[in-house]
Amino acid sequence: MKFGQLYMTLFNRNGYLLSVLFILILSVSAFGQIANRNPEELMNIDVDEKLGDQVPGDIQLINALGQTFTLDSLYHRDKPILLVMAYYNCPMLCTLVLNGVVEGLRPVSLSPGRDYYVLVVSIDPNETPQLAKAKQQNYVASMDKEGARNGMIFTVAQEEQSRSLADAIGFKYYYVEERKEWAHPAVVTLLSPEGVISRYLYGIAFKPNDLKLGLLEASQGKIGSAVDKVLLYCFHYDPDSKGYVVFATNVMKVAGIATVVILLIFLGLLWGKETVKKVGKN
Repeated sequence: MKFGQLYMTLFNRNGYLLSVLFILILSVSAFGQIANRNPEELMNIDVDEKLGDQVPGDIQLINALGQTFTLDSLYHRDKPILLVMAYYNCPMLCTLVLNGVVEGLRPVSLSPGRDYYVLVVSIDPNETPQLAKAKQQNYVASMDKEGARNGMIFTVAQEEQSRSLADAIGFKYYYVEERKEWAHPAVVTLLSPEGVISRYLYGIAFKPNDLKLGLLEASQGKIGSAVDKVLLYCFHYDPDSKGYVVFATNVMKVAGIATVVILLIFLGLLWGKETVKKVGKN
């Protein structure tokens, strides 16, 4: 029996629901066949999270001016680092990730250069500082924040250096020869001011709240206002939702403390008024 005849028979006899089920079974089967063709390649696009690991400071990068520097030159400046592994000639994904980072950071009260660094490292060893400079200029203009010129660092690197950095953060990627493209995950990595891996954020769109809380967390209290630190206390990272969610217990603690403080202030004002009245009578 031909496919069309089989489909019509199922539809006529068992109705719409069974026909939809039949199509879903075919789709799952087809997906399984596709996935099984290149299991090794699919496994090579992943992130092996290494939270708490130290990223080596002796990794050498080349900035947009063609100057070579090491990662540890960014360490110990009381500024967390938002690290993006990408490449500038990427036809789609890298641009989406970088756009998502800038769009997510733009409304955040923290500023690059003053409060944190954005470090973009090319995974393509054939890319040049001139290309990095062009990308840097575009994204600095797009960010439109004071300090972005010094705080957004676009770099290239020799293959062994970029590979060492990728291995240190668990970023798995590979070169697709037939497509002349690099296959890689969509993720940003947050490092503490000392270069310790603090958090991974995934996707091509990043919520401003997640980026801000991630930077505050990575900074270990070294950036942000007192209000920001209270805000961080009330949120925690949820691996299932891949973002920061309200931590109800801490919210209740903060609310309780705030209530006590307000009550004490109110009682203090009442006590002050009574004292003034007594002094006036005397």
